[in-house]
Amino acid sequence: MLKHTGEKPFKCNICDYCSTTTSYLKRHMLKHSGEKPFKCHTCGYCTTTKSDLGRHMRKHTGEKPFKCNICDYCSNQSEHLKIHIRKHTGEKPFKCDMCDYCGKTKTDLKTHMHKHTGKKPFKCSICDRSTTTKSDLKRHMRKHTGEKPFKCSICDYCCSQMGNLKAHISRHTDGFKTLHESGLTNYLVLSNKS
Repeated sequence: MLKHTGEKPFKCNICDYCSTTTSYLKRHMLKHSGEKPFKCHTCGYCTTTKSDLGRHMRKHTGEKPFKCNICDYCSNQSEHLKIHIRKHTGEKPFKCDMCDYCGKTKTDLKTHMHKHTGKKPFKCSICDRSTTTKSDLKRHMRKHTGEKPFKCSICDYCCSQMGNLKAHISRHTDGFKTLHESGLTNYLVLSNKS
């Protein structure tokens, strides 16, 4: 009945959390105590809830019960499917309050906000470079490691960035667009082993 009234009489004595049931409050209190009673017997992962453990176990079993009804995508988490479906619908519910940017996920919006704040939280462990996104840092790290995960399927060329591979492949052909329009893109494979 409390769900319908919005009343949350069970209050945490450490923070502002309130809940409709004592069981929700007990689960919340595990965050403060650090106790993680649900343990994976395969890898030792521990968590505060049985549902989190169930979600984790799907990583080991490979089970992906959440299926897209538009394409072949499937996931081991319902939240990932929800985000994936936004690719089909174009929905971008996370709006920036400083400009007209909209993102598919909270993480997209948080990353976007670094452009406004100038914050660069991802730091290179080798040099002084900092980046606004994890993917930018990963791309930067290839300069240090020499890793070239993007390989041409036509010759031995390999490079560190997808854009460079696309430019290279266009040299083999009359251009990527021409191949696509002629339906020959099945013969062109962009490969990334990472």
